[in-house]
Amino acid sequence: MKRTAIFVTLVFCAVFAYAQDAVSIVRAANGRIQADTTSSRSRMVITAKDSSTTERVIDQYSKDDAKGMARTVIVFQSPATVRGTRFLTIDNAQGKSDQWIFLPSLGKVRRIASSESGGNFMGTDFSYDDMSSMDRDAGLDTHSLLREETFNSASCYVIQSIPKGNDYQYSKTVTWIDKTSYRIYKRELYDRRGALGKVMEIAVYKDLQGRDTPTQIKISTAAAGTSTTIYMDITKYDDPIPEGVFTTAYLETGRAR
Repeated sequence: MKRTAIFVTLVFCAVFAYAQDAVSIVRAANGRIQADTTSSRSRMVITAKDSSTTERVIDQYSKDDAKGMARTVIVFQSPATVRGTRFLTIDNAQGKSDQWIFLPSLGKVRRIASSESGGNFMGTDFSYDDMSSMDRDAGLDTHSLLREETFNSASCYVIQSIPKGNDYQYSKTVTWIDKTSYRIYKRELYDRRGALGKVMEIAVYKDLQGRDTPTQIKISTAAAGTSTTIYMDITKYDDPIPEGVFTTAYLETGRAR
């Protein structure tokens, strides 16, 4: 009996350590870039099933608040049909995000309900959840190291992440993380039925101001045969951003007070 108990204990400890290692890998990947602020201009190229494309230009501003909660504002610059649309996401103490959007056609700010989080973001393949899950809090999921394999000529960890709650649009994600640089190369996102819903790929990284920065991010919707690729044309770190940018008043007026 004692030997059995010792064996079970050793197995439990090994599994626990394995899980802890997976968590540390995810946290290392999420925390690779350290900056007080991030400002960028990028192009979102939306590819339809028939291979036709449309393009949108957006500006993005990110800055943590005094408590370390992440905040991001996205401003659509073109085409004219979406120009002036502004989107705000703010992390909360529960590790989730509160989100608001201003649509010029409505002329007012609207809060995004949790039931809408899986909906398409402005006609792209990204959902509202996707826009805030690039640095999703590692504590919201249970992580496990599935295997190690070569991907993009790099030795990678393959990490499975399963949400602890029921308020996330995906039942699980599987992520390929470079063992040396902790770059994320690929992420598979599975819907609540367990089927592959989307695939995110980060094809290009560049050194910008000493930070190893992703500059081309593509997300594809498996069933629809569509995709959206973000090309980061300009990225600047540590530029001052007024606090007033991260408010619903800014969404409505486009001016930081």
